Amino acid sequence: MSSADTPRTSRNVVWHESAFSRADRWASLRQRGATVWFTGLSGSGKSTVANELERFLVASGQAAYVLDGDNLRHGLNADLGFSAADRDENVRRVAEVARLFADAGIVALVPLISPYREARDRARRAHEVAGLRFVEVFVDTPIDVCEARDPKGLYRKARAGEITGFTGIDDPYEAPAHPDLVLRPEAGDARTLATQVLALLQ
Repeated sequence: MSSADTPRTSRNVVWHESAFSRADRWASLRQRGATVWFTGLSGSGKSTVANELERFLVASGQAAYVLDGDNLRHGLNADLGFSAADRDENVRRVAEVARLFADAGIVALVPLISPYREARDRARRAHEVAGLRFVEVFVDTPIDVCEARDPKGLYRKARAGEITGFTGIDDPYEAPAHPDLVLRPEAGDARTLATQVLALLQ
């Protein structure tokens, strides 16, 4: 990847090429880096499937890490709210981190609502420009099922007007037009769904 591949805010910022090539890093790990991006409504099961997939990968000796959206909002994205602009910036930052993980040879697992299609498409393009694999997994769980689960009590708060701009209630969710994989709850439990993603990666 060169400095010409990403926009810069200053002409004095120059991409620093590593002395250790990607091919060498990946060879030392005996695996190829990639990003698996899980998108879907709150409560759809994104994080649960991502964590099961991480368990499978690590148990088989592969380096993998879940970049959970909520966890990143405690640190990297702690300054962001939930406006459309902040949601897009949240996706942009997470995509950049995932791209670095993938470049290092790690399988980055990203369970993130990421409600807007264009922001997810930009994340894919950023990986493609860098020559890295990007797998978009749509966890297609109906909103009534997500709301019945409501693991964080967020739907209840949104219905009560305690939360505004909540995806699926008073803010839109744009389903992927061409996801690499679609997971639906009727296909099985989290472990079963994770094996579907694993099969796609192999």
